[in-house]
Amino acid sequence: MTPPPDAATQVRDLLRRSAVAALAVRLPATAEPYAALVLVASDHRGQALLLISGLAEHTKALRAEPTGCLLLDGTAGGQTRLAGPRASLIGRFAPVDDPLLKARFVRRHPEAALYQDFADFALWRQAPTRAHLVAGFGRISWADGAACLAADGTGGALAEQEDAILDHMNADHGDVVALYATALLGQPAGAWRLSGIDPEGLDLAAGAQRARLPLDPPIDDVATVRGRLAALAQEARAAAL
Repeated sequence: MTPPPDAATQVRDLLRRSAVAALAVRLPATAEPYAALVLVASDHRGQALLLISGLAEHTKALRAEPTGCLLLDGTAGGQTRLAGPRASLIGRFAPVDDPLLKARFVRRHPEAALYQDFADFALWRQAPTRAHLVAGFGRISWADGAACLAADGTGGALAEQEDAILDHMNADHGDVVALYATALLGQPAGAWRLSGIDPEGLDLAAGAQRARLPLDPPIDDVATVRGRLAALAQEARAAAL
């Protein structure tokens, strides 16, 4: 029997699968706690990304005190919500000027294309310090922030090639992408597209529907991507028969 993943790995997977999160900060003028709903994505190592307006109260708070907490909720769809997984991811936020990361965020959240170039919007990234995971009743643990990240250097080359890989798959192999979703993940038929690829998985989207296909073992270099995607295509076609 395969042992369950450790707490840090579960937190990273929960972030990878999350589209929204609650961001908790302290208001600078009063030190009152304040929470906001934000769109969230992750970089290739598993650090959270936010594209937020400088006019927002939570952004003003982060400028004054960059430590914040993201509540990641994986309980949707469960009959007993509190039996589902959720994590509080604590860390320090800082703006990051990286066109590749912004493009990755917008692919995950196409609606962000409307405001990605507004002067008051900026991409922020969280460096996690620790995380509190509740994986279900009685399954509670803390994890070190560094342990919640994939190994240093993971995904660097993949990040540079991500646009080209996704464009190729979506334009030339849309039927295969659809089979990834329906045959391998049991999702309903739809206009599925790849919205992201990182060493540990493929992100898929069809309108508001999202799914994630884990890659086990992870991709360790760009040279192996083509072969892994082709192998998944063969597996999906066989499953669809």
